[in-house]
Amino acid sequence: MNRHATNSGAPQTASDSATLCRIRPTRGSLNNPETTLIRITDVMAMVGLSRPTIYKLMQRRDSGFPLPVKLSDSTARGAPVAWVLSEVQAWVRARIAARKEVAA
Repeated sequence: MNRHATNSGAPQTASDSATLCRIRPTRGSLNNPETTLIRITDVMAMVGLSRPTIYKLMQRRDSGFPLPVKLSDSTARGAPVAWVLSEVQAWVRARIAARKEVAA
């Protein structure tokens, strides 16, 4: 078994890290999904899609994929952004509900 050396409560095996989605709440969010901001790595783990696919979905209005929140005033490409946890969860629930339809 592939073990990672860690002293924290992080996953202990490679398979654990692949199946666990460790949401890191922003300071002061008190674990409220409507005020918890998550970064792209958490979004990718939750929805099972790659970074380019997520950004392509955001460009398509018909996908319904939530738009990120800017974390700074920077207008530079690569400026920090995060997604509202409840909005990503709602998108996932909508995809589950539409599973009999063609996938996005």
